[in-house]
Amino acid sequence: MPTFEVVATDKTGREIRRTINAPNKDAVVAQLRRQGLQPESVSEKTADTRLRRRISLRGRKVKLRDLSMFCRQFATMIGAGVPLVRCLDVLEQQTSSAGLKAIIRDIEHEIEGGATLSRAMQKHPRAFSNLAVGLVRAGEVGGVLDETLDRLATFLEKDLELRRKVKSSMTYPTLVMIFAFGIVMFLATFIIPKFIKLFRELGMKDDDFPLPTRMLVYFSDFVVKKWWLTLIVLIGLALAFNRFKATRTGRRIWDMVKLKAPVFGRLNHELSIARFARTLSTLLASGVPILQALETVAGTVDNDHISDAILQSRASIREGDTIANPLAGSRMFPPMVVQMITIGEETGQLDAMLAKVADFYEGEVDARLESLTAALEPVLIVFLGFVVGFIVISMFLPLIAIISNLSQ
Repeated sequence: MPTFEVVATDKTGREIRRTINAPNKDAVVAQLRRQGLQPESVSEKTADTRLRRRISLRGRKVKLRDLSMFCRQFATMIGAGVPLVRCLDVLEQQTSSAGLKAIIRDIEHEIEGGATLSRAMQKHPRAFSNLAVGLVRAGEVGGVLDETLDRLATFLEKDLELRRKVKSSMTYPTLVMIFAFGIVMFLATFIIPKFIKLFRELGMKDDDFPLPTRMLVYFSDFVVKKWWLTLIVLIGLALAFNRFKATRTGRRIWDMVKLKAPVFGRLNHELSIARFARTLSTLLASGVPILQALETVAGTVDNDHISDAILQSRASIREGDTIANPLAGSRMFPPMVVQMITIGEETGQLDAMLAKVADFYEGEVDARLESLTAALEPVLIVFLGFVVGFIVISMFLPLIAIISNLSQ
């Protein structure tokens, strides 16, 4: 059946854009008028146009903040009894994100064409994760779409808050490192060459320079004359590292490094455990079957080793075993987490226990970030002082030598 792109106005004069499947244009116009809409333009979409539009939309990524707001408002309107298509129409007009606006419009068109909400969302994998699609599907089956959307919004808000804390904690150290790099590059490019030229005019040879000064001279010459080689090496290393991470072996090695790295390893591990517990708790509370929930969680945890442990647990349940035993055997999950899951399985309150685990580890991550930031500040200040001090001393050592020779 042909697809038509429609522009119409309602009784208030508000413009509405839709996609309608119908045998011909007359059928489209008749359908619009039955809905109380005045058609302004009706144009048939070709297969090439639909394909290009689909490819374009599939590549759109939506900010987590916009997505959480969308889910929260969607849940509120569904709970108030507003029809699904009307909800999407309002949300499309309300959102300020151009990408999300286009995706909502496409979802609205899919639903008008007979698709379910979860199926329409599934066509936009960069905007809606497997978790979001699974929760919406469970809400549709159970007739509690407003509750599942509300849980999804809560999950996204907590995830956003956790990411914001991590990002804000890393902002200061990153700025200090950028500042230090900028100072060194400025001195090496503009200031040090002028001092070296002055020393050479005063009769000093490169071999007469003290060792720290010679090191600085070589570094400055390299930065000024062969900066392009540094750029090529850095770009090459970055590309090689990304290529290495793209392989299964490389990804597993990098994931283990993230878990075992000093200081940051424990932080990454706790972040992964918190995400595992929060995601699984949200899915189970929404009525998603345990096997499907574990499969979804394994795809959302950003670590292959933890994902493997979750999938082993899924296979164990299929064979009639418990969730906790494979998790304990993997040594990826702390004993406290395993014990809480065991208690949750025995009491039938697994989702509640996992929510408590998530709250605990999110608190641990917050506390660890605060202590890490507090410890990094003096270290970075000392590091910056050492770098600048080394450059200054290296420049003054030849001056001291020249003054000593003159005094003799």
